[in-house]
Amino acid sequence: MRVAIISESFLPTVNGVTNSVCKVLDHLAANGHEAIVIAPAAGSPATYRGFAVHQVPAVAYRQFPVGIPNAQVARLIAGFAPDVVHAASPFLLGAQGIAAANRLGVPSVAIFQTDVAGYARRNKLGSASRLAWRVVKWIHDGADLTLVPSSASQHDLEQAGIGRLARWGRGVDLVRYHPNNRLRPSAQALSALLSRGGRDTVVGYVGRVAPEKGLERLAALRGMPGLHLAIVGDGPSDDLIRRQLHGMPATFLGRLSGQDLADAYASFDVFAHTGTEETFGQTLQEAHSAGLPVVAPAAGGPIDLVRHGEDGYLFDPDDVRDFRMRVQSLVADPALRLRMGEAGRRAVIGTSWESVCDELLGHYRTVMGARTATAARTGAKRTRVGSHA
Repeated sequence: MRVAIISESFLPTVNGVTNSVCKVLDHLAANGHEAIVIAPAAGSPATYRGFAVHQVPAVAYRQFPVGIPNAQVARLIAGFAPDVVHAASPFLLGAQGIAAANRLGVPSVAIFQTDVAGYARRNKLGSASRLAWRVVKWIHDGADLTLVPSSASQHDLEQAGIGRLARWGRGVDLVRYHPNNRLRPSAQALSALLSRGGRDTVVGYVGRVAPEKGLERLAALRGMPGLHLAIVGDGPSDDLIRRQLHGMPATFLGRLSGQDLADAYASFDVFAHTGTEETFGQTLQEAHSAGLPVVAPAAGGPIDLVRHGEDGYLFDPDDVRDFRMRVQSLVADPALRLRMGEAGRRAVIGTSWESVCDELLGHYRTVMGARTATAARTGAKRTRVGSHA
């Protein structure tokens, strides 16, 4: 199979879109498929897993490169002659790639990963949000299939009148994020540092430090005895959140990856997620894989990932007192943390990246088959018309 992936984000930018694209490319390479990547110019590597990475012009917006539509996109797709076009979180580049695929008769799969509704609510966009949804509908209506990561996202797209939807979640590295990592000397050292030698319960967060992540909710934990906050990540709100949490027992670990990130999860006792605009919530799966109970808002992707009262809690995003109560119940009860952490690990056992990417290949084959069937029907119709002429 030949797959052209058009991504609004790629290395060295690290986020959920980039991570998913890399995992898909890893799977394609491991299974003998061919691919190219088209992404905004941001100092990306020339190749990834042996696949060519083509950079197109971009402008910077909120620390992210945003690709500008360019005639090179259509030429690259036509020259590669893919069996399917994969548009990752499509915006300007993705829309152009989907349009080019349609002109070439190539099926396309669009991956929805942006909470437009949540962004509009947070920024009080009003009528601008309706325009944003029209743009989203225009982009996704061009694709043969749109894959959504959660029930909340599917509801939003259905409300916007977007059809041809299917669910596709995300995988998790069950080996890298494993409860046994707690026994690793590097993880034990970090745990001892954060917990003051085991005297405190470590409540950790992993993700961007940005407005949409709602990290100001952590201030509701101020004064809770026996608690230490650990924040992994960076972003435009870093200085603001440091000021809001000033005086609280908190450690900012910055952006981590690889074994360092795995050690961070292993040093936590509780995982807290505070943002309400997640279309999925990859870090929640990683926390569950590491054997941690999760506290997250009852909004967006977390609704599908956290079983309230079993492997964590879903709190009312409009009530910080509910957030504090849920965290406090876990801080005060080691046995509850252990029981919920074990339940979280069991919940993600079947969601390895290999199984999730196999599912994606199935979606590729579905749209390829549908296009072939449509072309055959069109050809047969033309033949009948010609025979009557």
